[in-house]
Amino acid sequence: MKYLKWILLTLVVLPCSVLAQDKVLPNSQEYLAEVKKELQIEWPKNRTINVVFHGHSVPAGFWHNHEVHTLESYPYLVLEKLKAKYPYAVINVIVTAIGGENAQSGAARFEKEVLTHRPDVLLIDYALNDRPLGLEKAQSAWESMIQQALDKGVKVILLTPSPDQRVDLRLDDNLLEQHTNQIRMLAKKYQVGLADPYPTFKSFASAGNLEEYMSHVNHPNRKGHEIIADTIVEWFAND
Repeated sequence: MKYLKWILLTLVVLPCSVLAQDKVLPNSQEYLAEVKKELQIEWPKNRTINVVFHGHSVPAGFWHNHEVHTLESYPYLVLEKLKAKYPYAVINVIVTAIGGENAQSGAARFEKEVLTHRPDVLLIDYALNDRPLGLEKAQSAWESMIQQALDKGVKVILLTPSPDQRVDLRLDDNLLEQHTNQIRMLAKKYQVGLADPYPTFKSFASAGNLEEYMSHVNHPNRKGHEIIADTIVEWFAND
């Protein structure tokens, strides 16, 4: 009986990272297979595909000095790239991101302000602002959003963070790296998509040219947004 109690207690407190360690990410060719089929259907049999971008100031389009460069930021760069791949598709890009918000606040309004758009694909990007929140609270908020979306049959893609130039990305234990690893673990645990631009930005930091991709201390410019967009579009590849 004592041994059984120990097993049950272990399962309760077992870290999410341990539960996910034997899983691998979904196959990028298969995960959005049904969505990609829909994107190839021509009128009059096609329908609108809703792609929702939920997060903080980066997907909201904030650049330097609080300017909002909507059409040069990654949600609309993704739209541009998808239209090149799927010329017959009706794609509705919906941005529910709010500048300065963290995942906890994003989770609080998730049902009323995100799921109400009935997304076919949902992208979540909060890690940059989750550092003050802490890993545990951030994980809880991300899991809440992921689970709610999956319960509605939504395909989910998680994003690792874009840079903050006040953080030395060359250090493997920096806070952005810690949140990145947690996001990767959540993608494996819930078997959802992962768009992972963080290693590319880390390589730029190591090469000393990260500033070329930034409009502001923690907001990418168009070149930086292109990096993020490309990691997302990989999930929509139709070959």
